Amino acid sequence: MLTRIDHIGIACFDLDRTVDFYRATYGFEVFHTEVNEEQGVREAMLRINGTDDGGSSYLQLLEPVREDSTVAKWLDKNGEGVHHIAFGTADVDADAAAIGERGVRVLYDEPRRGSMDSRITFLHPKDCHGVLTELVTAAAPHTSPDSPAATDH
Repeated sequence: MLTRIDHIGIACFDLDRTVDFYRATYGFEVFHTEVNEEQGVREAMLRINGTDDGGSSYLQLLEPVREDSTVAKWLDKNGEGVHHIAFGTADVDADAAAIGERGVRVLYDEPRRGSMDSRITFLHPKDCHGVLTELVTAAAPHTSPDSPAATDH
């Protein structure tokens, strides 16, 4: 069962400049940063708020680190902007299977590692009214940026 909007993914050309914009304009601070080599991106998670299920909602800013990454190709075609929406779930495997049974194509056979050691999969945008949709199971309850669990990778 989907429990929240986990994050909105925003593709950008310059992660540092984009973080500065969200900090200066809205007061959002970086909660977590990492490079995901498999996905070919450098990312920053900006925490927006906590949620009733113990998770949080974020903006995920994505800068490609390789020209062949999916985000780099998307930026070349579309420019900066909203790349995907992610819904939180307690069980990405079960929810992906259930949604797949409803005729929506699930892009990964098995969930992969996502931000902050989460487990993720994506749903085909052509089956979701043009929106690339991600399903996310968090690794552990999200903590404040001052805790050791929030350390950058």
